[in-house]
Amino acid sequence: YSTLRRADLVQLLDDLTAQSRQLESEITDLEATQRQLQSGVEVEQVARQEAQRRLDVLAILGGTAPAQGPGVRITITDPQHKVTSELLLNTIEEMRDAGAEVIAINGTVRVVASTWFGSGPNGALLVSGEPISTPITLEVIGDPHALTEAARFSGGLVSEVEGSRIGGTVDIVTDDELAITAVVTPPANRFAKPA
Repeated sequence: YSTLRRADLVQLLDDLTAQSRQLESEITDLEATQRQLQSGVEVEQVARQEAQRRLDVLAILGGTAPAQGPGVRITITDPQHKVTSELLLNTIEEMRDAGAEVIAINGTVRVVASTWFGSGPNGALLVSGEPISTPITLEVIGDPHALTEAARFSGGLVSEVEGSRIGGTVDIVTDDELAITAVVTPPANRFAKPA
């Protein structure tokens, strides 16, 4: 940490504080559920509600359900088509590090654990086999401030795209009710089965 700039250290501290608050809130919710289940009053209904809540969360995390919430819409204009799959992957990783919960690219590709980035014919960007046209739009649900800072930090998306090597622009717009409708259809398991 001794080599980090003051602004980077402040951002790191802010991120840790936000994560700590989120975990404390989750602990409080889990303890309330535990008390309800132990009280014996409407145990079956509480268990069913908790199972449904977890299913809803997993469907969003797995990308099989639409999602909405606060976040940012990042539009990357790349007139010379110099944005690489590596830059796009690094941007997704920065968004996840900043607390992104749901990400979609160009409104059609939902980013999940199995999403991959590569180059196709003529150097076209591919995300999970889908060609990505420009301008590239990232819709990201999470804390808008943290996500914006993750895109703007020195050496990050904005400085890379707006630098002389790429010569593009990045526009970041916050949205209190960002809706992401892109979903994935999970492939059928070939080898795995419930234990």
